[in-house]
Amino acid sequence: MNTIKIFSLSVAVGIIILATSCTAKKDSKNESALPAITQSVPVKSIIVKTESINRYIDFTASLIPFEEVHLAPSAPGRIEKINVEIGNNVKKDQVVALMDRTNLEQARINLMKLEIDFKRLDTLKKLNSIADQQYDQIKSAYDMAKNSYQFLLDNTQLKAPFSGIISGKYFEDGEIYSGAPVATVGKPAIISIIQINQVKALIGISSNYYPLISNGMKAEIRSEIYPDLQFTGEIFRIYPTIDNSTKTFTVEIKIQNSNLKLRPGMFAKILLNLGQGNAIMVPNIAIIKQTGTNDMYVFVNKNNTALKTSVKTGKMIDDRIEITEGIKDGDELIVVGQNKLENKMAITIKN
Repeated sequence: MNTIKIFSLSVAVGIIILATSCTAKKDSKNESALPAITQSVPVKSIIVKTESINRYIDFTASLIPFEEVHLAPSAPGRIEKINVEIGNNVKKDQVVALMDRTNLEQARINLMKLEIDFKRLDTLKKLNSIADQQYDQIKSAYDMAKNSYQFLLDNTQLKAPFSGIISGKYFEDGEIYSGAPVATVGKPAIISIIQINQVKALIGISSNYYPLISNGMKAEIRSEIYPDLQFTGEIFRIYPTIDNSTKTFTVEIKIQNSNLKLRPGMFAKILLNLGQGNAIMVPNIAIIKQTGTNDMYVFVNKNNTALKTSVKTGKMIDDRIEITEGIKDGDELIVVGQNKLENKMAITIKN
C-alpha cells in the first residue's frame, strides 16, 4: 500500500515539473518575440531663420611696397659712382648712380658733328641747293646719333623712376657690373628703390564673392604692432581670372601710409565690408566637425528623428556662424544634445 502511495506521489511531482518547464519555455519564447523598446534622446532645438547681417570678410596678408624697381644698365660696365645709400629718400628723376661715361662722351661728340652737318644741309635744302638723297642720308644719320646718345645717357645716368627709399645697394664705386642676377632679389640690379608712403597687399578671395567685389571698395587695415591704430585702404586692382586649383581670385589693396609706420614684410589684418546681406546664422555649438577631416555637419529634426546633414560655413560673428549650404529657412536645428546623436536616432524635443 505504501508502495502505491509513493509511486502516485512521484508521478504527481513529475507532472508538476513538466508543466512548469513547459510554461517557462513558453514564457521565454514570448519574451524574445517582444520588440525592443527604443529610448529617444532628449534635445533642444531652434527654428532656423534668414536674417539681415552686415556682411564682411577678413584676411591676413603680408604687406609689400606699392612700387619697387631694381635699377641696372642695359649692358655690363664699370660703375663710376653710386650717389645714394640704403635708407636714403630719393625724388623722381634723381640721378642715383653713374656708369662709365667713355662711350657716352664719344656718342656726344659724334652727335655734335652730325648736328652741325645736318643744320648746314638743312639750310641748303631750303634753298633747293642739295639733292634730296644727300639730305635724307645726313638726316637719317643724325636721327640715329640722337637715339644712340639718348640710349647711352639713360644707361649711364641711372635715375629714380619714382620718389621712394633706397632698399638695396649691391655694388660700390669702381666695381664692374656684370649683368648677373643679384641673389637677394633674383634680378640684375645695382640698387633697389621702393615706394612706401603707400603700401599694398595681395589677397585671394573666394570666387563666391566675385560679384560683390569692385574697385574703390574700402578696407580697414590693422597691425598687431600698432594695436591702437587703424589704417585705410581700398581695392584698386582686381585680377580677371579665377585660380582653378583654389577657386580664388586675387585683389590688390592700396593702403595709405603717409606716416610711414607700416613697412613691407609686416603682417596686417584686412577687413572688407561688403554691406548688408541675408544669411542663415546659427549658434557655433550646433556645428560638429567630422573627426580627421574639415567636413562640418549638424542634426536637423525630421519628425522626431535626428537627420545628420552636411553643411558649409561662412563668416563667424560673435558666437554664431553663417551657414552657406546644407540647411534652409524653417529647418529645425538641434542645438543641445547633438553630441549624443547618430544619424536617424529618435529624439524628444525638450525646449
